[in-house]
Amino acid sequence: MAGNENLQKANKAKKDEFYTQLCDIEKELRHYKKHFKEKTVFCNCDDPYESNFFKYFAMNFNFLGLKKLIATCYAKSPVAGEELALFNFFGLKDDNAELIAHKIEITEVTDENGDGAIDLADVELLLKNKKNSLIRLKGDGDFRSEECIELLKEADVVVTNPPFSLFREYVAQLVQYDKKFVIIGHQNALTYKEIFPLIKENRMWLGFGFKGGAAHFHSPYQDIATATDHKDGMIRVSGVVWLSNLDIQKRHEELVLYKKYTPEEYPKYDNYDAINIDKTVEIPYDYDGVMGVPITFLDKYNPEQFEIIGLDRYVEDNPRYGHRFTLKGKETYARILICKKGVSKNEN
Repeated sequence: MAGNENLQKANKAKKDEFYTQLCDIEKELRHYKKHFKEKTVFCNCDDPYESNFFKYFAMNFNFLGLKKLIATCYAKSPVAGEELALFNFFGLKDDNAELIAHKIEITEVTDENGDGAIDLADVELLLKNKKNSLIRLKGDGDFRSEECIELLKEADVVVTNPPFSLFREYVAQLVQYDKKFVIIGHQNALTYKEIFPLIKENRMWLGFGFKGGAAHFHSPYQDIATATDHKDGMIRVSGVVWLSNLDIQKRHEELVLYKKYTPEEYPKYDNYDAINIDKTVEIPYDYDGVMGVPITFLDKYNPEQFEIIGLDRYVEDNPRYGHRFTLKGKETYARILICKKGVSKNEN
């Protein structure tokens, strides 16, 4: 797929500048409102003057009841400083006109210009409020730097679109410091050996997602997408998902099952005692054994209805450990092994 090709090329080249649309952020984060009240939110992969995550939380600071908003800027971003001309005013560019890493901390948001609304026109004025601050960082603003880690320790919830090429490392840091989060990733990452256990153990799950399972990002890279919903000046990436460890109503919605099991329609794998299911909607209501379902099942996963046993390539009792399951001699696409909640996987 063209969208995936964009992402694969970016990963290989360590190009991670994919900037999320404000409309996509608004659609997803409206489901998490209760989790932000009296909390410190940290956007640690976000130039405040370019990031729509920062803009969203700044504009909705009072509506969400935030305690503090922190955003840090990575000095090496190729698009940093292109949108708002505030950097020279605050001395955030060096003698070579290179952006200097900085952080913004906001603890109070008021209608600074008196126009009756809290909007982007208030951003510069917000920073003149004595209760808010903009400070140059000593380092480059990388989320792995000591400065940013100290800010992470202070935060209650982290919300951002982290670098795709550093996704494993980024999530590992969130887990290490036991942080709540709402982040963007690619569904391919769900099969990583560092990530899948978090899904299996219900320590991370999918959010509400992007319409059609694809997102358009602002980016400095060339787009090669040919999809009918392609948008000029943006990159379309399919398979992107929201991931979180904040509880949302979606993960408690029961999947309605209507298909009846038959051995003919649901063959077993050649090398594992489980039936194959190609589409989540085709999970049979009357089968109590182990089932292999596609990765897209995770979008409908309800931990009160199903139990995740493993992933084909990571199942320890797989006689071909480290390989995908075969069906009539051919390897299938990646399969997640599940069974109904409360049903022993050895019963069938």
